[in-house]
Amino acid sequence: MGTRHPLILMTPPAISRRHFISTVASTAMASTLPATTPASGARKKIALLGTVNFTHSHTQHFIDRFLLGYGWRGEWRKPAVDLVSLYIDQFPTTDLARARAKQYEVPIFPSIREALGRGGPGLAVDGVVIIGEHGEYPVNERGQRLYPRHAWFKEVVRVFEQAGRAVPVFNDKHLSTDWAQCEEMVADSVRLGFPLLAGSSLPATWRLPAIDIPHGTPLKESVCACYGGVDSYDFHGLETAQCMSERRQGGEVGISSVHAVKGAKVWEMLAERPDTQRLLVAALSRSNTLPVENGYPSGPVTFDWARTVFPEPVAYFIDHRDGFRTTMFLLAIQDFNYAGLRADTGEVIACQMHLPMPGSGATTADFFNPLVRYIEDMVIENRVPYPVQRTLLTSGMTLAAVESLHRGQIPVATPEMAVRYETGAASTFWRD
Repeated sequence: MGTRHPLILMTPPAISRRHFISTVASTAMASTLPATTPASGARKKIALLGTVNFTHSHTQHFIDRFLLGYGWRGEWRKPAVDLVSLYIDQFPTTDLARARAKQYEVPIFPSIREALGRGGPGLAVDGVVIIGEHGEYPVNERGQRLYPRHAWFKEVVRVFEQAGRAVPVFNDKHLSTDWAQCEEMVADSVRLGFPLLAGSSLPATWRLPAIDIPHGTPLKESVCACYGGVDSYDFHGLETAQCMSERRQGGEVGISSVHAVKGAKVWEMLAERPDTQRLLVAALSRSNTLPVENGYPSGPVTFDWARTVFPEPVAYFIDHRDGFRTTMFLLAIQDFNYAGLRADTGEVIACQMHLPMPGSGATTADFFNPLVRYIEDMVIENRVPYPVQRTLLTSGMTLAAVESLHRGQIPVATPEMAVRYETGAASTFWRD
């Protein structure tokens, strides 16, 4: 991201079911609220809503960047917007929010409504950042932690409606643990006419090597080999694949089914999928955290080797509505690796989405820097760098995979996830 990329104007997206499209399209223009129009030259102001703020929590990563700044193109970048109000839901003994708020004289308000109004009625900020990640929240029977992302978003929307205007919103990670709520969030942004940016840092971070799928490439299949848990880092893996897959010829058309499996069943299913085997090996060949013996892999990285050293994998087999396939593997590695197969030439395109985590030789999670920059740009320019439909669909993939595992590792049909969208030709990953 050494050069600025054109942002995408906020336009009504093409989303899933036909009745959903028609309902949104028919009301979007009539219900659109005016955007914030501060005085010329005035710095825009944002409110941040966070679940909890402790060392290396997502809330800390965002708050500190919006207050202290961050490294950018070989210098320390001053934040381009002003963080002027906070709402923090939980205050454990490890809390960092109160001290940071006092240091920078940013008030912490007792409610979302007061944070958006800066203590008064109405809407007194130019953008809203929702960080619903980490903290003590209930877990349902499917193992999903019920973060309040949807509930907080709806409270923000109510403030917009009552104020008679709307401002850009960022939502960290997936939208919700319920598909209807995910759709509703996107529909609200269209209905009220405000930019909605969502997702994680994976699509925006560095790549090793710094490559992308050429826009409009005939693509047959994508694979991501990564790490993490179900309904957790699996979302990062799905975004790793989707930010590449969506650039294929014809754009994204949505998914028809998801089949999540564990253990030996993964290798059994792969026996009849030579292309997926080839892509898995290519993705693993980009990893620099492979299992080793005496400091080096115990053998050449092949499909048979992987089957031996990863006895307990988790895999999501995803069928798209145009015949395209996505397969994501959760393995005993510590990085995120992509491989895609061109349908025209048979060429494999592979890279690593570089995510140097604090504690693994890095002291700061600098992969948040470009995401914060995109949030700043969205608030200032009132448009998004990439479609929120990516996050809508990856949220749906995650939910369907959780459901597949909950039902006993059986395929789950997803006719409701016919999410169609296209991206611009410009790449939006960090190349500086």
